[in-house]
Amino acid sequence: MTNREKFLNLFKTQIKREGSEILLEYILSEKSDFFTAPASTRFHGSYEGGLLEHSLNVYDCLKDYCERERVRNTYSLKFTDETVAIVSLLHDLCKINIYKPIFRNVKGEDGVWRQVPSYEFADNLPYGHGEKSVYIISGFMRLTREEAFAIRYHMGFSGDENKNNISNAMEMFPLALALNVADMEASFLLEKR
Repeated sequence: MTNREKFLNLFKTQIKREGSEILLEYILSEKSDFFTAPASTRFHGSYEGGLLEHSLNVYDCLKDYCERERVRNTYSLKFTDETVAIVSLLHDLCKINIYKPIFRNVKGEDGVWRQVPSYEFADNLPYGHGEKSVYIISGFMRLTREEAFAIRYHMGFSGDENKNNISNAMEMFPLALALNVADMEASFLLEKR
């Protein structure tokens, strides 16, 4: 099964919320490069299809995290399959249409400069990261408060955020911490630079 087929299968079987079919139409449309976009310009997933692969990796990591005995029994955290699919598969919709293909010069081991394919960041809707994903999703379907906060703060303490806000959000909405853990695991362990 290709990554595209896996994503579509998960989306269609797990996400049933009103408006989700319109959101999927957008993701599949020519207005979106979700399936071909990289996940970054130079770091994890900085290749065609990297965003799709990253989203699936975060789904797998979050699903595994939520199924841990400690998470379920000690922390009493239980999230629906739909919520897990929504926050993991859609947390980085903010990256749709923001990476433009370019060539950059790289000096090879032989000392010769070569042009290699790369990407540059060109965001025409500079609304932030997590908040932009929440904004995009909310234009199509309603998120629960916990889902919105999880997506908004999925970067955790790695951004320029107010640290108190992040801490408060993770304490109030444990899904935000769980999604951050899954995102970091996918980015730094599965998708090594």
